[in-house]
Amino acid sequence: MTVAELVQRQWGDHRIGLRSHEATLTHHQVAAGAAARASLLVDLLPRGAEPHLGVLLDNTPEFPLWLSAAALAGAAVAGINPTRRGAELARDIRHTECRVLVTRRAYLPLLDGLPLPGVRVLVTDTDAYRELLAPHEGAKPGEATVRPVRPDSRMLLYFTSGSTGAPKAAICSQGRLAAAGRSLVTHFRLGPDDVHYICMPMFHGNAVIADWAPALAAGAGVALRARFSASRFLSDVREFGATYFTYVGRAVQYLLATPAGPDDREHRLRIGFGTEAGAVDAARFEARFGVRLVEGYGSSEGGAAIQRTPDTPTGAIGRAAPGDDLAVVDPATGQECEPAAFSPSGTLLNASSAIGELVNRGRTPFEGYWRNPEADAVRLRGGWYWTGDLFYRDAAGFLYFAGRTDDRLRVDSENLAAAMIEQILSRWERAAGVAVYAIPDPVAGDQVMTALALREGAVFDPATFQEFLTAQPDLGTKMPPRYVRVVPALPLTATNKIHRVALRREALRCEDPVWWRPTPEAPYRRLSPHDLTALREQYAAQNRPLPGQRQDPA
Repeated sequence: MTVAELVQRQWGDHRIGLRSHEATLTHHQVAAGAAARASLLVDLLPRGAEPHLGVLLDNTPEFPLWLSAAALAGAAVAGINPTRRGAELARDIRHTECRVLVTRRAYLPLLDGLPLPGVRVLVTDTDAYRELLAPHEGAKPGEATVRPVRPDSRMLLYFTSGSTGAPKAAICSQGRLAAAGRSLVTHFRLGPDDVHYICMPMFHGNAVIADWAPALAAGAGVALRARFSASRFLSDVREFGATYFTYVGRAVQYLLATPAGPDDREHRLRIGFGTEAGAVDAARFEARFGVRLVEGYGSSEGGAAIQRTPDTPTGAIGRAAPGDDLAVVDPATGQECEPAAFSPSGTLLNASSAIGELVNRGRTPFEGYWRNPEADAVRLRGGWYWTGDLFYRDAAGFLYFAGRTDDRLRVDSENLAAAMIEQILSRWERAAGVAVYAIPDPVAGDQVMTALALREGAVFDPATFQEFLTAQPDLGTKMPPRYVRVVPALPLTATNKIHRVALRREALRCEDPVWWRPTPEAPYRRLSPHDLTALREQYAAQNRPLPGQRQDPA
């Protein structure tokens, strides 16, 4: 099945299909609006050009309308990240060969002066746009195409892993997107009476693949929030009658940090699907809101997937999906890591030898990156698909997420995963958000640094924090943070993931208060200018700069 077929299926369905704070459309109106835009797109795309359009929008009704239009026309959508600027923004648009760019007046200043030759810009909240669209409003789904629509037709070009270099545009075909939607419909028993609340940004794969696509496959309604808002979440859910939503990054922590109310369970929401909430926060969320959070895993590029089963242990994601031959391997040797060993209380006892990179040794649905063979080669090595994510596996085959390969720390020759330390530190009742990251040790390896965002009204008390650390039975001797940076809020990427690159870049050279322990046994104390001077000399003695200090050019 193709996404185009799912869009065509909406024709004649006069139930409410799409709601936002701007508009309400029936399923039929969505299909009709998509057909009109598909017809316009066919007119605008130059002959011989790649049928690609960029969408630089928040979660407004125009975004899913243009996704549907692209599906009908046999074109592909590149979701353009509005937090990108200047040359980087221009590069994203040019790299994906977009000949049409759909945006709003609010984002026009971002495009001023950018070299975008041959790109036709459509501004959706203008009279000119409405006049351009008007002659096409009688179009029907399937009448206008730029290429034959097949399951292998390109549908999405969505950017991934752009924090440490130029983002890569992963390809997703109509067949893969439709299959992903149908799979989630079956797994969560979603139906036409459900309402999918999309509050994660639609320029990212999570919102489209895990929220919009299953709504389309189920014939369910879609409700949009332009941008994620923790304070407006519950009122939106009630207003729209939402039953299902997706999350990424730290959204759950921000929801839990909102003031509790007696009506927190007065809604229809029943399930949330996402990643990186952690077992502690998932339990808190269900206890407070009565909503089950299901942690899932599917690499953005589609190369590996893990499915949750009823017998999945607490803290685990699940087992390999049918057809996947998943293994946890040591990237240096390619050998499979040891099974995880746990203490009676559930503490991982052999993290250094059990944690490795998750690979798919079987057939992979990975469809590659757009015009990036070097990135393809990194993902596909030795006939395997390398996810770039850290996991460990128990003796029964259940897989546990341990963070990104970029977030591995090596402290005193012991390998640690930032995500595992974060899960422990998140138990502290004063913490609203936690980020763990490595900074260089003066001699070799890393030291653990954490950024803490505190709950409203809370203050950082070093003695209380130390007592909390001592009481955690699964906090290994190398895990306690050497440095604690207290931040007003954690820096986030546009997809609500922690911006660890920014934290590592600033390290000890930041304006926020930092507490530290001069030795592992010492109590925490405020990092002073005198301490920084002594540390700078300590690093200099090893010919290394103080973390966060820019090196002078050679």
